[in-house]
Amino acid sequence: MKIIDKYILTRYLGTFLVMLLLFIPIGIVIDVSEKVNKMIVNKTPLLDILIYYGDFTIYFANLLFPIFLFLSVIWFTSKLANNTEIIAILSSGISFNRFLRPYLIGASIVTLFAFLMGFILVPNASKGFNDFRYTKLKENSQTRETNDIFRQIKNEKNIKEYIYVSNYSYSSKTGFNFVFEKCMGNKLLYKVSATRIKYNEESKDYTLFDYKKRTIGKLNDVIEFSDKKNEIYNFEPDDLTPLIYVAETMTIHNLINFIDKEKARGNSNINEYQVVLYKKFSLPISAFILTIIAVAVSAMKRRGGMGANLAIGIVIAFTFIFLDKVFGSIASKSAFSPLLAVWIPNIVFGILAVYLLRNAKR
Repeated sequence: MKIIDKYILTRYLGTFLVMLLLFIPIGIVIDVSEKVNKMIVNKTPLLDILIYYGDFTIYFANLLFPIFLFLSVIWFTSKLANNTEIIAILSSGISFNRFLRPYLIGASIVTLFAFLMGFILVPNASKGFNDFRYTKLKENSQTRETNDIFRQIKNEKNIKEYIYVSNYSYSSKTGFNFVFEKCMGNKLLYKVSATRIKYNEESKDYTLFDYKKRTIGKLNDVIEFSDKKNEIYNFEPDDLTPLIYVAETMTIHNLINFIDKEKARGNSNINEYQVVLYKKFSLPISAFILTIIAVAVSAMKRRGGMGANLAIGIVIAFTFIFLDKVFGSIASKSAFSPLLAVWIPNIVFGILAVYLLRNAKR
């Protein structure tokens, strides 16, 4: 590796690290200001708070690293351009493609690290981050999701099973206004309802309170009542938790298996999981695309100097975030292909990167 490669690579990685160290504490301060009253009221232990902000750091560093990387590349490349260092490098006979090589090496290092983070560290950090929010903070301690939860848990040999709860408490593993229906084709076989359902960790069954079961007969229905009854059902407590939350806490292997299981169950919300899966691959790759765009934008010396380059960079960064969020939401809530939706921002910005790179070479 030549001196020029070491020089640019050191600036690339160093500025990216500094950018993370600058913005992550700002995010922590904002989060603390929002949650400090709840922590005090709930008397949250200091150790739990420290662990939470460790998970917070990993979670948001992974989520926003392409933007931090993009802005850091624009920052130090603009300084090189303003100091006429890039002109000196290219005047010495080095081509623009050769000048770009240490940037791509840096992007490869960051991408590899991002893959390891996304596959190993981020699932655990996401679980810790969300667990703290839903179990330690008062307003979220009762339920993870306030909306009605309706799931199809079985779709085999013309037999279908459905469950419903109005809300679910993760900390106590308790659901409210529970309904279980078993159907053969379009015909209802029986329906179970309860005002409350609680999962028992030791016995791996469920306790139903104010139990009621209606079995559909040819002439008359059979109705059973009980104040409390234990039943075994073919679903896990995680089936009652928010979709995105569950997917984010899984390693890549577990997530793939989980998606296969949900497909077999006929889950109509399978796109939610697939978006999370595909983003584990698309997000790190965006480091290459955004690096090329950042170099192409900031390698030229402009009248506005570094400020003009940063302004352009911020617009591009927010456009990237906008496309990522919009197409992710579209794929989650419609029949649009999750794979295509997740990769559209990279495709659009990949085309933009090629266009800007050609202009920069001129």
